[in-house]
Amino acid sequence: MPIPLSVPPCTSLVNSTPQRALRSIAHTARAAKALPFSLHRTSPTGDHEARVLRMVMFGKPGSGKGTLSSRLAKKYDVLSLSTGDLLRQHIAERTAVGQQAEGIVAQGGLVPDEIMLQVVSSKLDALRNRHWILDGFPRTLNQGKLLDTHLEAQNTPLSLVVNLDVADEVILSRISDRWVHLPSGRIYNMSYNRPKVDGLDDETGEPLAKRPDDNPEIFAHRLKQFHESTSPLISYYASKPKSARMVTLQGQTSDEIWPKLEAVVRSSFPNLRETAAARRQHSLSDTFRTGEDAWSAKV
Repeated sequence: MPIPLSVPPCTSLVNSTPQRALRSIAHTARAAKALPFSLHRTSPTGDHEARVLRMVMFGKPGSGKGTLSSRLAKKYDVLSLSTGDLLRQHIAERTAVGQQAEGIVAQGGLVPDEIMLQVVSSKLDALRNRHWILDGFPRTLNQGKLLDTHLEAQNTPLSLVVNLDVADEVILSRISDRWVHLPSGRIYNMSYNRPKVDGLDDETGEPLAKRPDDNPEIFAHRLKQFHESTSPLISYYASKPKSARMVTLQGQTSDEIWPKLEAVVRSSFPNLRETAAARRQHSLSDTFRTGEDAWSAKV
């Protein structure tokens, strides 16, 4: 099933309009019975390739995929790759595949899976020894098979598949509190992840906005599409022999899921380094704690 292009800049293709079938991990019986932190399968870790993080993350719209991917990329040496951004880059640079896609989009068509694979693989093939998270692809069984076939031919198979299992009622109860900084895609929630200043983005100070589809009626429709269109993909990754490590993480908020995700990543990929900014933050925190200990000793 092809993927359309028309999404807000720098936002995940998962948060698209209801006309498009949303394709992530469906709430299957397997996921419903999963423990809060469950490992379905572990791939071999003895070789170098298994220690490179090549990851896809799935979940319902509003489950926190964008927030969690951003946290990983901010704290660790991981590239977060948006399919929508890659496609727009190809079109802007007038590459061969970009010109193909542009013509299709200009006529109101949907970009075929094979073209989207070219868009994605042109970037991934240059990242053999880099850690990455792919956002927005695959979303269907056919796309999953196409991606796996290509990556395995390059000897760079997926090494981690994460399924975010957040209950429908939890998502529906919090979407009315969600605000977004449209240029960057940064998401805030007035219940548990408020901006420093209400109505303004933390980093730019620019106004926040509501997404047009952030209302219960549209979201209920999107969740229905999600359940109908993605169960074959979860079954594919869950049953594929010798596939990537597959993990189901449950929780009600990104803050609750984050430590579980970080624990999986750190244990599975011990050579993953923190970014310079994260190391500086740790250094400042250690210095602060040392100062507190010295002061306590004096008192």
